[in-house]
Amino acid sequence: MKKPLLIIAILSLITGCELTPTQPQETDVRDHASPAQISDVLSHAIQEPIEADEPPPVFDDVWERIRYQLSIPVPQNRPVVAERNYYQRHQSYLDRISKRAEPYLYFIVEEVEKRQMPIEIALLPIVESAFDPFGYSHRSASGIWQFMPQTGERFDLKQNWWYDGRRDIVQSTRAALDYLTYLHKTLDGDWLNAIAAYNSGEGRVMRAIRKNRKKHLPTDFWSLDLPRETTAYVPKLLALSDLLLRQEEFKVTWNKIINAQVVDTVDVGTQIDLALAADMAGISLTELYRLNPGFNRWATDPKGPHSLLLPTDKIAQFKTKLANTPMQERLRWQYYTVNRGDSLSVIANKFDTSPSAIQTLNKLDSHIIRVGQKLLVPLSEGELKSEHLPTSVRKVANKAQKNKHTHTVKSGDTLWDISREHDVTIKQLAAWNKLKTSAVLKLGQKLTIYKSQPKTKTAGLKTIERTITYKVRKGDSLARIASKFNVTIKDIIKWNNIAGQKYLQPGQKLKLKVDVKRA
Repeated sequence: MKKPLLIIAILSLITGCELTPTQPQETDVRDHASPAQISDVLSHAIQEPIEADEPPPVFDDVWERIRYQLSIPVPQNRPVVAERNYYQRHQSYLDRISKRAEPYLYFIVEEVEKRQMPIEIALLPIVESAFDPFGYSHRSASGIWQFMPQTGERFDLKQNWWYDGRRDIVQSTRAALDYLTYLHKTLDGDWLNAIAAYNSGEGRVMRAIRKNRKKHLPTDFWSLDLPRETTAYVPKLLALSDLLLRQEEFKVTWNKIINAQVVDTVDVGTQIDLALAADMAGISLTELYRLNPGFNRWATDPKGPHSLLLPTDKIAQFKTKLANTPMQERLRWQYYTVNRGDSLSVIANKFDTSPSAIQTLNKLDSHIIRVGQKLLVPLSEGELKSEHLPTSVRKVANKAQKNKHTHTVKSGDTLWDISREHDVTIKQLAAWNKLKTSAVLKLGQKLTIYKSQPKTKTAGLKTIERTITYKVRKGDSLARIASKFNVTIKDIIKWNNIAGQKYLQPGQKLKLKVDVKRA
């Protein structure tokens, strides 16, 4: 098969280690370079364009474009063969990969080619996250490139209440390629070692290299003593490369992804309600979030970034509508009068925004506010909580949001038992039925209960949930784990059926359902 001229070292091939499942590893920050050192390495890593004898062929499928350029030799050792056999048996998994990668893969390939990196790098999100834009690991790695929080910070991926750059397709891809370029330069131009370091951290790989050098042993990937997770990580990538290269031989299919730019970024310039943006573009809010998974909330970050990734055939329409929408109408606003007991945090929670956004919007010099003060606050296109409404409307809204139920008192029932069963308070239960909170109930007595209907929110604010497995460490408690992943102790107990268990044991595995936008 014809290959373009690429500067890629021929890598030593020695039979490798035993296959194990792969998960992103926490990196060792003690051996990390500073941002300045990283910048210096990257600035010297830019290669001069290579003159080819003839122009490369034109493909209509991105997978074929990748296939044509595959260049890293694939050893037929046990780790690679085992991984290849797994993928070969799971065609449905490869189909799912193609579907998820469809909006992003062309852009990733373009970025890899610009940097003259091995095209195999474009397959790395399959290993990292199966191209899940909301992928989330038990170590808090996030996005298609599975950046850890601290690694994301090293490569300027903004992470705050509004936005997580680790999930931003454009920004995280460029950061990942920056990181891999830096690792390749730092690890003496060895791409397999660089890819291994992306998984386990450069410190871990550098220590393994130093250890082998002291023993006068080879320092290629297959010779290094690395964590079991990492020894399976590189074979996964090579197995995918081999399956793509020899798809006819292994009877697998890579569903076609059009080799053309289907999405592009648009600079909005200001904060915008994402429901409004979706409407302007003529797409669903769900699709907008799929293309822009970095946004945690109902609007873009007030301080940016203000760019949106949109389908190319919707951009002209979006720009026209945006130009005709005044900046002050890109969000829904209302005036709020500060009440006794209010703080910026309390008000922000009421309106699903942040204290800093309210402070910036109202040009406040501090967090101090006074009773009666009027503040401009944003309203999302989704839920309008009843407490935001005028008093004359609030009663009607409250009544409309409640369903009437009847509970028949059973033997042993108390107001406390019934309130717990229906998730209401004893005071509410007593008031609805004109009883004292200390009332003794009669068998067969009918009690009226009003249950709130689920509040309507925008489609974009629905929970983006991923199930992860967390391995309990020494010193862990339910409270600590719940706090780390922003879940409740009650949920952890329910998910793992451990109601009667008094203590957690190190090594114990817990199933957690994490909302990746809130974790």
